[in-house]
Amino acid sequence: MGVVLLFRKLPWVLLLAFAFFLQAGAMSYADSGPSPPCAGEPIPSYPDPDHSPALRAWERGDMGRDWVPPVCTGWTTTGFTTLVVTVGRFRYSSGMDGLLRRIGAISEYSGILYWSTTRKRWNALILSAHALTGPDGKVPRTDFLPDEMSEGKVLYYQQEDNLLGNAIYRLEVKSVSPDRLVFETENIGIVGRWFGTLFHPGGIQVLYFLERESRGIWRYYSVLRTGRNANPLTMGHEESYLNRAVAFYRYLVGIPTDRDPPVSP
Repeated sequence: MGVVLLFRKLPWVLLLAFAFFLQAGAMSYADSGPSPPCAGEPIPSYPDPDHSPALRAWERGDMGRDWVPPVCTGWTTTGFTTLVVTVGRFRYSSGMDGLLRRIGAISEYSGILYWSTTRKRWNALILSAHALTGPDGKVPRTDFLPDEMSEGKVLYYQQEDNLLGNAIYRLEVKSVSPDRLVFETENIGIVGRWFGTLFHPGGIQVLYFLERESRGIWRYYSVLRTGRNANPLTMGHEESYLNRAVAFYRYLVGIPTDRDPPVSP
């Protein structure tokens, strides 16, 4: 009650200034960008395991071309064209070995479905995919096994995205233990299809964090960045980016990718 009386006695100019201060603080917080679980409290925060993952997308104009990634990401270049974060908590009983097997099963990526906001239907996200023996893309091989995905290991695979076309990607296992996995993927060649070059090498980076929270409960945090020099044609498609990001989340945690309603219809 005392606080209310105090505010009633303040001049309206001070009240207006105070309100502006609070709004500016909220905007600053909202536009500070993502905070992965290696850089303090995660932003966005983890949702309940029985709910859909939390998602957030930023475009270049939201934070400028000079956004500085958290040091713990290992990303040394600044800025982005599009930034997408997917955060979830999920029930899982197969442990780290099961997660590694799921990630390494490159050939199964072709079964991932996502909701197309343009065609208003479930579409195949990846038309074809296979593991490679090296970065030149000449020799395909069988899927990667968990014991091949040790800490510091760099693996390569090729996939044909339904929109982006065919490209070779690098998968690097940053760290792995029974309770925590960090890995990154990025394109090592030019990505483009009908409209010329969309992304230069390294123009699509995705960093994943998976952590065991308790018995049977895991945390998932991924951040996707397209480089600051991406083709402008790749901008303005936040809904598509979000649907594609949640499709891989559902695949990885064992949820049928077309079971739940789309994130962005």
